[in-house]
Amino acid sequence: MTTRTEPAPPTQSAALDAYSQIVTSVAAELNPRVAALQVSRRRNGNVEAGAGSAVIFTNDGFLLTNVHVVGRADAGTAAFADGTVVPFHVVGTDPLSDLAVVRAEGATPPPVRLGEAATLNVGQLVVAVGNPLGLAGSVTAGVVSALGRSLPTRAGTSVRVIDDVIQTDAALNPGNSGGALAISTGEVVGINTAVAGTGLGLAIPINATTRQIVATLLAEGRVRRAYIGLAGNPAPLPPYLAEQRAQQMGLRIVEVVLGGPAERAGLRVGDLLLSAGTEPITSAQVLQRLMLADAIGKPLTLSALRADAFVDVTAIPVELATAD
Repeated sequence: MTTRTEPAPPTQSAALDAYSQIVTSVAAELNPRVAALQVSRRRNGNVEAGAGSAVIFTNDGFLLTNVHVVGRADAGTAAFADGTVVPFHVVGTDPLSDLAVVRAEGATPPPVRLGEAATLNVGQLVVAVGNPLGLAGSVTAGVVSALGRSLPTRAGTSVRVIDDVIQTDAALNPGNSGGALAISTGEVVGINTAVAGTGLGLAIPINATTRQIVATLLAEGRVRRAYIGLAGNPAPLPPYLAEQRAQQMGLRIVEVVLGGPAERAGLRVGDLLLSAGTEPITSAQVLQRLMLADAIGKPLTLSALRADAFVDVTAIPVELATAD
């Protein structure tokens, strides 16, 4: 009779060594590709210095960072881990996603590999690379603490919610903004953007929406969005309707902007919005994702429940004004 010997479980030391190897390999790959940005901007008549991080994402010197890093600046300098310092100019900014694209005016290291945040799992190892508090090339590690967080942004009087934000316990500090959040393979899945609280940070996910925003910034320098002028909160559908539509939630309208497309179409406060076009509306974020440039000026059918009656209206979204 043959006795089968199970392999011994890894020792704590071996597990720590494996963890260390992952973090050091990610750091080695990303440190040269994450720049420290310096900008000067005017505020209330005074010139202030701003700083943050940026991630090279193309072979020809384009970097991705946060709008709040570059502010109103048109240009600045980008410093790399090898000591190279090059000027950059701002290509485009989108305050409502807190994403900005800048271009280095000189040679840069090769780009990072962009991943897909939709594949993340809570508890997964992540590594943050940036330049917090002026300390260039800083690396921290942690896990994905939560997914699907929301981050409100503002441009003038316009407010938008960035959804699917990544929450991590990898230490983030001022200056980390615009830096990389990467997984164990070295792929960048997020752009660090904010400190949510003690030991908690947030990162804008790299996903289909982000890629579309970045492509638009590269092509046009700004992102146009549609606007219909309503606000609402998720609310459950009546049981009979939820079963009939295979849809559990709708959007209870709590505000309709006077003179806006929704009001002109006939929607009212208290209506339960069910769908827009062919898309079921289960939250404000779902409706928000439909409000892209392609929707501007095009009729949009909105279906709602008012008391026990169905209401179908047609709204024509206008361009969202984001001027300060």
